[in-house]
Amino acid sequence: MSLNVNINIEIQEVTNNSNETAIKYKESMDTSAGKIEFTNTATLVKEDKEYKLDWSSAMIFPELRDTDRVRVSTIESERGEILDRNGNKLAENGTVSSIGIVPGKLGENRDEAISQISELTGVSVDYINSQLSLSWVTDDTFVPIKTVAQSETDLKNQLLTISGVQINSENARVYPLGEEAAHLIGYVQEINAEELEEYADKNYTSTSIIGKSGLEQAYEDILRGIDGVEIYIQDEDGNKLKTLAKQDKQDGKDVKLTIDSNLQRSTYEQLKNDNGFFIIMNPATGEILSAVSTPTYDSNDFVLGLSNDEWNALNTNENKPLYNRFLQTYCPGSTFKPITAGIALTTGTINADSTVSYSGKAWQKDSSWGDYNVTTLTSYSGPKNVANALLYSDNIFFAQTVLQMGADKFTENLNNIGFNEELDFPLTLRKSQYSSGESIDGEIKLADTGYGQGDLLVNPIHVASIYSAFANGGDMVKPYIEYNNGETEYYKENAFSEQAAEEVKNDLIQVVESPNGTAHDMQRSGLTIAGKTGTAELKTSSEDTESGTLGWFDCFTIGRQGGDLLFVGMVENTQNNSDGGSHYVISKIREILAQN
Repeated sequence: MSLNVNINIEIQEVTNNSNETAIKYKESMDTSAGKIEFTNTATLVKEDKEYKLDWSSAMIFPELRDTDRVRVSTIESERGEILDRNGNKLAENGTVSSIGIVPGKLGENRDEAISQISELTGVSVDYINSQLSLSWVTDDTFVPIKTVAQSETDLKNQLLTISGVQINSENARVYPLGEEAAHLIGYVQEINAEELEEYADKNYTSTSIIGKSGLEQAYEDILRGIDGVEIYIQDEDGNKLKTLAKQDKQDGKDVKLTIDSNLQRSTYEQLKNDNGFFIIMNPATGEILSAVSTPTYDSNDFVLGLSNDEWNALNTNENKPLYNRFLQTYCPGSTFKPITAGIALTTGTINADSTVSYSGKAWQKDSSWGDYNVTTLTSYSGPKNVANALLYSDNIFFAQTVLQMGADKFTENLNNIGFNEELDFPLTLRKSQYSSGESIDGEIKLADTGYGQGDLLVNPIHVASIYSAFANGGDMVKPYIEYNNGETEYYKENAFSEQAAEEVKNDLIQVVESPNGTAHDMQRSGLTIAGKTGTAELKTSSEDTESGTLGWFDCFTIGRQGGDLLFVGMVENTQNNSDGGSHYVISKIREILAQN
């Protein structure tokens, strides 16, 4: 390894004789292994009116003889591991298999053997030959070609039938859940030049491994180990004579998460063929139990090494497998209506008995709206109050309610529950917003925002926190992912009044339990569930037929054995789904609950 040394020399005494001058000096070196200090003497000998240094190896270190060597060795540290709530490993220090070739053992059919290796590994013949032609390669050299997981038994067995192939085990970061938790856990790789410069003060070296994404990156300072360094004198036979300086290694610390591996697996299994996300949280504590974004990638592939073709396939895929959807913001559609209801009830804009008036399925405030109408899908005969508006997902009720409340009061209360605010979380979450500017632009946009459209964009983890208030008497829990024995911290206390939270919760229970509720297919025998469906249209205009829809379902269980669960789920492009957007998501949540 390279050794960074800062040397300081202090002259202490100079003694002159007839033909010699002795200079006593104190030398100190600040090295990667710590400080080295010693006192030494340099002798200058006068020859033909010139002074020459009487040199020996002892000038470097007093104990160093001419036949000795100074060695610097690295004491490798270990990176901390990432564990789930039950101690199962999500990122561990394991082993991988390095597939290589010993050129001298390829035999007479060298070209055929290389062709077979290429076919099995997917590594081009040209690349293999280029590696075998490197200047340091001899007949007995192990030349690595590809790294694969230890579990690739069939591939390794086939390769070992080919002359010249050798497979070695190497230490590496391993991700047991692979693609099931890739967006959450992330991956590590060797540090690059830009990172090395950026973190120059953190003892990284050119061969350091560093977290590149996900929690591997977010918890880098906790997980990373710092290698130890020893500087010592070695004799000509390789024996260590004296340690000059030594810095002990510092192993990284483990990080334990609130994630439940079984729940993470079953969530991914339900979503793996879709573009979407799921967040599952304990509504009482704020513990994130599962976080899945699909489509995805396998974290192990980044450790094993991606070819240019494999990287390009990931990076240019129109379904964006590298894009972490649960960190982003989306139009929530009708899943936002309980939030509007909570604000309206809390501010006294409405009460449980308040009604609105309109006929048919279309409404506008007055002729100033031109040809624009707020439309709703379902006519119903009961009173147009908040309970029925949630039960039938009545757009017009919520449009009229926010117009009555006014933009200033509405946005003030949205700000009070975390809109336009960065949520403290290890991964960077996009802020929820109610407008692309500083305020909601006009009455029509305000009306649309009330039922979950307009310029409204929400982050799913933030939404999970808001919905938790309906389960917690009005208090929003703070979502967290680093395990702390289930201790609860509130993100926003009194986000809604206790009475408003109770009203919305009871209404959402009816959305599931009533035969007329939009989420009646979520009903499960013996389990109370409160939830809200939502379909967000992504049209840019009334003539837009190209943009798709987002199917949402947000819900939470009440009194579930083993602890309550809160789900925020969304699937993209559900416009052509025979189940309907929300109901497609509901079917997946039903299956997750059945398995857990």
